[in-house]
Amino acid sequence: MIHVLDLKFQNKPDTIAAFLIETSAGPILVETGPYSTFKPLKEAVQGKGYTLEDIKHVFITHIHLDHAGAAWALAELGATIYLHPFGKQHMNAPSKLLASATRIYGEEGMERLWSTLKPIPAEQLKTVEHQEVITVGDTTLKAWHTPGHAVHHIAWQWGEELFAGDVAGVKIEGGPAMPPCPPPDINIEHWQESLRLIRSLKLNHIYLTHFGAIPAAQIHRHLDELEAGLLRWANWMRPHYEQGKKAAEITPLFQAFVKQQLAAAEVTEAQYDLYENANPAWMSVAGLLRYWRKKLEQ
Repeated sequence: MIHVLDLKFQNKPDTIAAFLIETSAGPILVETGPYSTFKPLKEAVQGKGYTLEDIKHVFITHIHLDHAGAAWALAELGATIYLHPFGKQHMNAPSKLLASATRIYGEEGMERLWSTLKPIPAEQLKTVEHQEVITVGDTTLKAWHTPGHAVHHIAWQWGEELFAGDVAGVKIEGGPAMPPCPPPDINIEHWQESLRLIRSLKLNHIYLTHFGAIPAAQIHRHLDELEAGLLRWANWMRPHYEQGKKAAEITPLFQAFVKQQLAAAEVTEAQYDLYENANPAWMSVAGLLRYWRKKLEQ
């Protein structure tokens, strides 16, 4: 059984989820959220009849702080953390990850949004290869390496359920599918290839960290909408890059563009606030500019 745990990020609902799976060997967790939501995580797990100490296996889709920022705290309680090989060194020695995030969010933003991050001992970090299967009690999870949003991204398949992290986008309370495009390694072509892989799977649901379940009947439409939005964002950004505009100049224009898209999809102001909480438009500017610089100057 899957339990969707709302981590109440920034005291708002439907923004960041973690997922608890019950197995014969005890509960396992997919995603941890940031350490700033560790208390809501603890309370949500207790609400399902478990303690955090019961969780010995944690699967993260990628190492961004909204998905894996509390992994170190679960490791301190005895959990093994399963992740992409490219993420291991950053979770074992997170100084570069912290420095990169601080450049994006600033010191105040780091504390307010994510709180702290501590190293995880190497022996508690289990790297998983593409299509590798991990068995926990009576449960198996299969790893699909799915780059595009991040080079260290894994979508985890449990039976006919898929925990898709950010590669399947952001969808809040029935709104449109939107592509989170933060720096440093957005790659449109790799993302499209990952979406083709997901389309090929036989699934009952896709579970989005931002936020909740997409049922089988809606999966292909959701992925098509996401891919179209990703290409729309990238193509909007290209002329601004080619004209040599700076991120500070582009950001308000891009924010207005995204808000207009959401308004056209009849997203309410309350929903818009949740989209911005989960996937702030300004964060995608640097990611998409970097994509075009790498693509056009290589």
